[in-house]
Amino acid sequence: MNTTSDRLLLVADLSGTFLFGLEGARIAITHDLDLLGILVLAFSTALAGGVIRDVLIGDVPPASLRDWRYPATAFLAGTIVFFLHRAVQALPETPLIALDAAGLSLFAVAGTQKAMDFEMNPFIAVLLGTVTGVGGGTIRDIFLAQVPAVLRTDIYATAALFGSIVMIVACRLKLPSTASALLGGTSCFLLRLLAFWQHWNLPKAP
Repeated sequence: MNTTSDRLLLVADLSGTFLFGLEGARIAITHDLDLLGILVLAFSTALAGGVIRDVLIGDVPPASLRDWRYPATAFLAGTIVFFLHRAVQALPETPLIALDAAGLSLFAVAGTQKAMDFEMNPFIAVLLGTVTGVGGGTIRDIFLAQVPAVLRTDIYATAALFGSIVMIVACRLKLPSTASALLGGTSCFLLRLLAFWQHWNLPKAP
């Protein structure tokens, strides 16, 4: 892995870890979980997608379990929400959706970049980018005994899929890795927000 992609992957992974840690802890608060439950959901939401990705590409033990900064970041996010839960719960829906979309974008980019670093087929790289983005939320919902939101909510996994595709195409067009990641992440972020504001959904069986 070259230095640029290594640094990009680390920054995107840790940033996404913090944002998804906040989101997991916030959901735990709404389900009246105690401090341990909050930290468990922060950890699983933030790191499960990356763990699944790393296991699938054979990078074991997963990076988030080898590097103390990943669990520390997730637990820090959970702790912040625990002590500031009144302020967090008082936030309007739009900034919360934007934060979640940012975390999704960062993880989609990080997952795609790591898959490419491990010389995965572009199609597989797109799938792994998507798994990285939605895996943590899926595990969180399973812990809460819910149908995963990614299977029933408006455009979500599709946004991660789209961002990963844009990033792969940009790389194939010989754009620098940072520019490709920015294009992919921005595409994912904007599509997720547009889907939320316009109430876009994938078709369902009648």
